[in-house]
Amino acid sequence: YEVVTITGDERGAGTDANVFVTFFGEYGNTPKVHLASSRTAFERAKTDVFRIRTHNIGPLKKIIEHDNTGLNPSWFLDRVVVTDVIRPHLRFYFACNNWLSKTEGDGLFVRDLLGSMDPMDMPKNKYTVSVFTGDVKGSGTDADVFINIFGEFGDTERRLDSDKNNFEKGTEDKFTIDAPNLGKIRKITIGHNNKGSSAGWFVDKQVAVDDLGNKVLYEFPINRWFATDEDDGKIQRDILVGGSQPTLEGGHFEQGRTDIFNVEIAALLSPLSRVTIGHDNGGLNAGWFCEKVVVYCPFTGIEQTFPCSKWLDEDEGDGLIERELYEMVSLRQKRQKHPWSLWIWTSDLSNAGTDAEIYFQVYGEKGKSDEIQLDNKTDNFEQGQVDRFMQIELPDLGKLTKLRIWHEKRHPFTGWHLSKATLLKTLTKEKYTFPCERWLDTNEDDNEVVRELPATGELIYRVTVCTGSVSGAGTDASVFLNLIGDQGDTGDRQLVNCSNNVNKFEKGNLDEFIVEAVAIGQIRRVRIGHDGKGGGCGWFVDKVIIKEEGQTETIEFPCYWLDRNEDDGQIVRELVPFADGQRLYIDYHISVKTGHVSGSSTDSDVFVKLYGEKGDTSKTMLLVSTNNLGNYFESDRTDIFKVETLDIGQQINRLMIGHTNKGMRAGWFLDSVQIMVPLHGKHYMFPSHRWLSKDEADGKTEVQIYPSEILDIEQINYEVTCVTGDVIFAGTGANVFTQIYGDKGKTEVIMLKSRSSNFERNSTEIFKQEDVFIVTAVDLGPLKKLRIRHDNTHSHSSWYLDRVEIVDTKDDTRYYFPCNRWLAVDEDDGQIARELVPVDEAFMRKDEEGTSATLGLEQKMSTTYTVKMKTGEKKYAGTDANVFAVLFGENDDTIINLKACKTYKNKFEQGLINEFTVEAVDLGDLEKIRIGHDNSVSAGWFLDWVEIDAPSQGQRLCFPCGRWLAKGEDDGAIVRNLYPAELQTEYYTPVPYEIKIYTSDVFCAGTDADVFITLYGRKGVCTQQKHLCVNKRERRLYFERGAEDMFIVELEDVGDVIEKIRIGHDNRGTNPGWHLDRVEIRRQLRKGKGSETTIFPCERWLAKSEDDGETVRELVPSDIITQKLLRDGTLKTTETEVEDALEAHTYKVSVRTGNMYGAGTDANVFITIYGDLGDTGERKLAKSENSKNKFERGGQVDKFSIEAVDLGQVFKIRIRHDNSMLGADWYLDQVEVLDVDTEEVYMFLCERWLSKKKEDKCIERTFFVKVIPYHFSVSTGIDHDASTTARVYVIIMGPGDIETDRLWLDLPEGKKAFEEGSMNHFVCYGTDIAEIKRVELGHNGVTPESCWLVDELTVAVPTKGIKYIFPCNCWMAKDRGDGLTARLFNVLDSSTINITRKVVYSVTVVTGDIQYAGTDTNTFITVYGANGSTEEMLLPKNGDFERGQEDTFSLEIDDIAPLKKIRVRIDGSGSRPDWFLDRILMRNLTTEEVYLFTYENWLSKTKGPMRTKVCELPAVVDEEEMMEKTTYIIQVQTSDVGAGTDANVFLIVFGEFGDTGKLPLKESNNRNKFERKTKDVFRFADILSLGELSKVRVWHDNKPAPGWHLDYIDVKDEAMDQTFRFPCDRWLAKNEDDGQIMRELACANNNSVDLSDKTEYEIAITTANTDDASTTENAWIVLEGRKARSKEFVLENKKKKFLGATDTFEFSSKHVGEIAGICLGHITKDGKKVKKDAFWHVMEVVVTEQEMGNYFFHCDAQIPLAAKKDQFLTFECYKSIESFASKIRNLVPVKYEILVITGDVKGAGTDANVFITIYGVNGDSGKRQLRQKFRNLFERGRTDRFVLEMLDLGELLRVRVEHDNSGTNGGWFLEFIEVTNTANSVTTIFQCGKWLDTRKADMQIQRVLYPKY
Repeated sequence: YEVVTITGDERGAGTDANVFVTFFGEYGNTPKVHLASSRTAFERAKTDVFRIRTHNIGPLKKIIEHDNTGLNPSWFLDRVVVTDVIRPHLRFYFACNNWLSKTEGDGLFVRDLLGSMDPMDMPKNKYTVSVFTGDVKGSGTDADVFINIFGEFGDTERRLDSDKNNFEKGTEDKFTIDAPNLGKIRKITIGHNNKGSSAGWFVDKQVAVDDLGNKVLYEFPINRWFATDEDDGKIQRDILVGGSQPTLEGGHFEQGRTDIFNVEIAALLSPLSRVTIGHDNGGLNAGWFCEKVVVYCPFTGIEQTFPCSKWLDEDEGDGLIERELYEMVSLRQKRQKHPWSLWIWTSDLSNAGTDAEIYFQVYGEKGKSDEIQLDNKTDNFEQGQVDRFMQIELPDLGKLTKLRIWHEKRHPFTGWHLSKATLLKTLTKEKYTFPCERWLDTNEDDNEVVRELPATGELIYRVTVCTGSVSGAGTDASVFLNLIGDQGDTGDRQLVNCSNNVNKFEKGNLDEFIVEAVAIGQIRRVRIGHDGKGGGCGWFVDKVIIKEEGQTETIEFPCYWLDRNEDDGQIVRELVPFADGQRLYIDYHISVKTGHVSGSSTDSDVFVKLYGEKGDTSKTMLLVSTNNLGNYFESDRTDIFKVETLDIGQQINRLMIGHTNKGMRAGWFLDSVQIMVPLHGKHYMFPSHRWLSKDEADGKTEVQIYPSEILDIEQINYEVTCVTGDVIFAGTGANVFTQIYGDKGKTEVIMLKSRSSNFERNSTEIFKQEDVFIVTAVDLGPLKKLRIRHDNTHSHSSWYLDRVEIVDTKDDTRYYFPCNRWLAVDEDDGQIARELVPVDEAFMRKDEEGTSATLGLEQKMSTTYTVKMKTGEKKYAGTDANVFAVLFGENDDTIINLKACKTYKNKFEQGLINEFTVEAVDLGDLEKIRIGHDNSVSAGWFLDWVEIDAPSQGQRLCFPCGRWLAKGEDDGAIVRNLYPAELQTEYYTPVPYEIKIYTSDVFCAGTDADVFITLYGRKGVCTQQKHLCVNKRERRLYFERGAEDMFIVELEDVGDVIEKIRIGHDNRGTNPGWHLDRVEIRRQLRKGKGSETTIFPCERWLAKSEDDGETVRELVPSDIITQKLLRDGTLKTTETEVEDALEAHTYKVSVRTGNMYGAGTDANVFITIYGDLGDTGERKLAKSENSKNKFERGGQVDKFSIEAVDLGQVFKIRIRHDNSMLGADWYLDQVEVLDVDTEEVYMFLCERWLSKKKEDKCIERTFFVKVIPYHFSVSTGIDHDASTTARVYVIIMGPGDIETDRLWLDLPEGKKAFEEGSMNHFVCYGTDIAEIKRVELGHNGVTPESCWLVDELTVAVPTKGIKYIFPCNCWMAKDRGDGLTARLFNVLDSSTINITRKVVYSVTVVTGDIQYAGTDTNTFITVYGANGSTEEMLLPKNGDFERGQEDTFSLEIDDIAPLKKIRVRIDGSGSRPDWFLDRILMRNLTTEEVYLFTYENWLSKTKGPMRTKVCELPAVVDEEEMMEKTTYIIQVQTSDVGAGTDANVFLIVFGEFGDTGKLPLKESNNRNKFERKTKDVFRFADILSLGELSKVRVWHDNKPAPGWHLDYIDVKDEAMDQTFRFPCDRWLAKNEDDGQIMRELACANNNSVDLSDKTEYEIAITTANTDDASTTENAWIVLEGRKARSKEFVLENKKKKFLGATDTFEFSSKHVGEIAGICLGHITKDGKKVKKDAFWHVMEVVVTEQEMGNYFFHCDAQIPLAAKKDQFLTFECYKSIESFASKIRNLVPVKYEILVITGDVKGAGTDANVFITIYGVNGDSGKRQLRQKFRNLFERGRTDRFVLEMLDLGELLRVRVEHDNSGTNGGWFLEFIEVTNTANSVTTIFQCGKWLDTRKADMQIQRVLYPKY
């Protein structure tokens, strides 16, 4: 931003104070920025220009300036003009025309200026502020009073003049304030500065602010002291319009507790920008750790979350007890109910008040509210009082029609006289008044305790109740009645006052009652009932007659018994008029299940209310059960009730259930409610599973529940036939149970009672189950499956079931459920329960013709669960007890016995994993498992985990346990509930496949090995590798010579086409060699009934000793056979040949082992190659083609061939070893994969150990082709317990569903945990996901000790040049905070910083093959390119550089390509400091450019001809050197001032292609160098020419006689035959001039550019390479420069331009200066109208100007075709590369002011020496020490100022700050650094906020800081 200040032309208008400015914009505000001024700025009538660099805050609203220092601080400011330099059309004018002064004008030196884009529009306003000082002793003040008024457009702060005896006791003071128009005023801040003898001040009543411009008066009630020794000691307060500061009273604020408060304020502030929270520090334990504040505003429905996670404690952290909190925007939510306020006026009559609980209900045109209870605190509803209830939330009722209000207590003192009630809608201010003026009292008026108050008139209904004449008809119970009409109902009214009989409800009586109510429209129903109390409470009601007062007609409602012992036992009925036809009522059967939890039963009365689409029932007490179990609502019991009521619609939407909270044990745990409505054929499931208890959970005793499932019911008879198989001992004597499942539900479990004693072998039993099914009245629809089991109670329980047949008698459909399996503990898989699915009759017929195995696929169900259990490694962990498990799903649960293990005979032994197969009902998603044992023999068991593969859910779940199930261990439990660990859940889509394998009929064709198979679909979709046999017995049985073996497996869905399969074996067993003939895979068709068989021929050996020695083959399909079931019930078979099957390819794999100690391995190595068409599966790298001993150290390359079906584009490999043999550890350098058929090469840089001992102890790794580096820094909090030993991971998420794999942040060796207070850095390679949207951080710990407090996470993407800082401040722990171990962070909540963009290079270092060539020294490299240079980097060696070895690694290098040269340096450390470097190869992994740097010489102080530790190597590209050699002759002229110097002088020369490095000026033509008036000549031969020179840096080491006055330096480049002069004429001396001993000198040869001349622009436009991107029309462009705007250039479309390539145009134009933006248009050639929409898709535009450089515009936009030039798109410059000539012209000496702010935390200061290096687009400053004479620098909370002179660095990119850790207190906490270029006044802020300390955070004492914008 360019800031122009215009100082006024008044006497004394100028100032020498420091001026600061803060901008407030639409997108936020800037930090406070100092307008760094020269001595002459802000003089009278002067205009000053400043530049401020900060982030874009959008259109500006206001600015503020302040300070009051210096001799003449007063300043008269006329106005300020601010321009957005990048968008010069955005210019804002801020009028002031006022003093900023303590002594002039109104005494303010801080002002708010509101801006406008119109220079004539100066928003002004006047406010009158009235302040009332109280009339109490000592209430006046002498202090300075100030006020800050906050409005919707901004705020303004003023001092209220206290000179003229203002603010005296009992006075009113008025002030007029000139200020911008603030809009609607929300709050004020008022206070004083506590100066003077009597500073304490008492403000009476209020402060009034009169907005004269908008004619509004605002009142701010106060009535408080502003004094340090009165009240709460505050001298400043925030006051909201009409209300005081909200205080949160009555909260508990206990650990882990949430407190909820209702806060009333008189202004609508939502959405809030921030909240302030604090406490008064009173009480014993005042310290408080606040987690977060959540604010919900009912007005706007917005809920905002303000995270805090800090102490408010004077003794903890930073000692603050008040904090400002900012919103986490990504958590904002919106709710949908409307807030109302209710006022209730109790009459001013004797005894009018009540202490009863008051209830009310509101009716409107759109419906009614629920019943709402009003909180009767002790002082509510008192005589003559008004009670106000805020925050009453009502649904949208439309216009309100009536209010029903009542109380329930019937003893003395509950009587209440209500005057009126008023409802006010808070948002719209709609107001309804409901007058009453009646008693609600059983002893007054008409004895009613219910009143209906109309918003219109009230009606009187006469009700006549006719008791019948049958025996026992009368009742003494309490009777109630409710009239229900079109527009509402009257609510339940007690029938107490009978107008014609004293003894009510006697046999044959007609009792008349008066009911007063608001008009409820036509009466449709009457609900009548009694409470069932008293001896003869049964009552026979003949009918109820209703007559509206003033009307003649009556309505009759017939009724009958209301008696528990008569008829259906109901004592409440809903009656409908006689004329409404035959069906009067609907029965609702309600079954209520009480939970199986300790103390879950209740003695309280339970009520229920149903809500339907047509209406709702009244609140009905559940008093009479139909299954009459006596004592209701007992633990784990189901009670069934029948409720009769009028039809409330076809659909029940929700129900309310609760209890009256009476009785000894009122609390109740409700498990679920089921409602059956036989008339509608509906069955509703309402899950609850919660407490309804005042003392449990949320304390609610009633709750609303919504149905989870609605089933249709219809009654049907089923005939069930069981066929026992013809197998020896097939029959069973046990009890058999079945349960039938259909589309619409399931039956109960039915016991099949056999007529004879047995299910005999080969017998058929027929059961007609009509009675059972009529009872349940369920129509299951088409049958889906059948569960059948026995209870194993008989000695001969084993049962071989052939099949079950079920006939649906309704439509005579027969279902076949084939089984063909044992239900037996000791046969098959040991299960005594089976799940059967129906198959079609045609398949059954086919089955009977062929073998019994062919039906496998049709029979297969998706309900097989594979359960794996891992017994722990602890001593005595195993058990011999009987183990059972219960799987709990969302639909059902199932118990299983774990007897037949697939893997081990002796189950549950220490350290073993046991596998079981379970077939169960489709349970839905598994929610938990219960596992236990019967504590029999050696019972103690330590269970590590349970894994369940549930194909029906497509999930593989892990249930961690890690605990004993033993009476004598842990907590003594032998049964535990386990829950799935979400992080470890895998998801897939399962499909059953029938796989037939044909072994060839050749000698020794069979195998006993373990055979596995993987299936592949299109685009590389594949299944997991599946082993076909589960144990040794099966391996011996299957795959015999000439055999045909069938397997049914459930695997992931690979799509419609199986492109290939991989089949192989593990080469174990006695005869592992196998000759496979073919594989057939059958699947069910997706559409229609039938199946598809794919045939994969093989006819080859899979044997080590036969054919090519491979035991794995990939097969492609030859034929597909389809069988389809036609409508006539026959099967049609078709066969087709596969035409475009994939081809087989050969892949050559080259594996290079690293060259470091112990790098080789003897273990078996396996590789999997992945392409976009599939993968090779895991292949063993067995026979190396070029070396006998594989994988040996020393850069050995082993070559292997792999045959596989075409993989397409290869993108990753997985490589592992089995850790066998002694030297298993392996350092893998790189892998190269060559596709021989396509000749494509894929390179994988590995450079990692595969070792159980080194790095992260992994022996399996995955490497990608297209991955980018992500840099992570994680700061752990400093609380107790903050650290964690768990494994931490990050997932980076982009747009859509793109995300990286889980990137594990594994700590380096030696570090065991993320320690508290530490900061850890990681680099991970992950998929490039374009733009980051969210980041997930989490860990895998499940135990309490794995809890972790994360303070901050930073994610940097160097290849994109961006870094995100996420403030976390949250626990990740199962037992802390919200119990989550993972967090999602939204980029919206992070601060974003631009960092240096990097490119990844692969660097190969080749050491020479001569004696002693290797080294262990540290090697450094600096890279120079055409666009800058890198800093010196340490090469990340994996071991030592050994003789003849090639070492390859990745380096992230600044984006400076094309590369020109590198400088290599060794530091001479280590035991072998000498190194013979042969060459270095650098490859840009993005562009594939390769640079070769050849040296072939020693880097050594003792060897070789050069005797040097540094060398410079030119880049060679395509055998051409990028730089030439030259000789530099350097002449140094010492001035004729003072003496020369004896110090050592050094020089660096900078030019177009980098710099020369440090050149010591030693060998001169003069013996005595640098003497006064002498010229010294130095010669440097064989140096790389830098081209045009820009500057030199010259310094000396300040050794003896140091002071030196340098005149100039000449540098001659002999190759170019050109001399460059660098004038100086300054001292390099500590005690002369400015005390600097380092100077940068600019080259004097360069001439300046005249911007008034014309210039040439070259414009290169790239059109997108897609079908519809191009255009045949013309385009036009306008360049917008900082200096001017060009005219429109037409880009003529000749010779077929704009066709998906880059087109170049040249124009001559006036100079527009630096280019900020372009306008690009698309125009018709002849100006014709555009008939249809046409677009031109432009990707990129590059504008080049010779003198200035290149400007890049990223477009990627569709530009619409237009006939005129009024349609165009604008693009901003995203990158510019300044030309070298332009950079040199900018090199002028500039003074930089550097402010260093040390943090205000304990121990923040340092005694060490601090150094800074500043980097800009024009180069860097060199390392400069920050020092001042006689000052103690860098103390806690201090700001230190330094001035350094250097050549203009241009835009500042970063600073490096470091210290040498000297002195006693080396550690330093740096807050931030501010650097101001005093020449152009641009200030750049570099935020740090980190320790530079060897003992804290990441133990670094140097940091690179980037600007905060």
